[in-house]
Amino acid sequence: MEVDIEKYEAENFRKLDKIIAQYKEQRGMLIRILQKSQEVFGYLPLKVQAYIAEKLDIPISTVNGVVSFYSLFSQEPQGKYTVSVCLGTACYVKGAQEILEAIKKELQIDVGETTMDNLFTLKATRCIGACGLAPVITINDDIYGRLTPADIPSILYKYTSADKKARVTH
Repeated sequence: MEVDIEKYEAENFRKLDKIIAQYKEQRGMLIRILQKSQEVFGYLPLKVQAYIAEKLDIPISTVNGVVSFYSLFSQEPQGKYTVSVCLGTACYVKGAQEILEAIKKELQIDVGETTMDNLFTLKATRCIGACGLAPVITINDDIYGRLTPADIPSILYKYTSADKKARVTH
């Protein structure tokens, strides 16, 4: 099944028009519109930011300033799975940097990047509050603790194999 990119993008912009219409008159609407837009597009490329700015009649610098200020917004495509490595003090002392290096090697990406297949995005985070499990990573909502670099390939494999199974069954 081939995806018609132009048709898909046009549909997303129609959804964006509805979002803007719904929230345009509300106080503090820009952040809400950006959140909803990111849900639709998966991230907020400049093209989407410019569209929002035009529709709201505000400078694109205002829109981009909000997008670049808040860490919840992304201007780059994100993977299906976000791998976050805790680099807080407890995790760092217990080997988080080695865990991070193992993930970078396994996925062949650096922090802030997404794999070519858009399956994984790698992030480094500060304390996630699971110090007793240090070192810790999260993959979306899943938490993995007391890790060694040797644990990384099998953890990531769970997600790549689950994704392959999902594609086969569809």
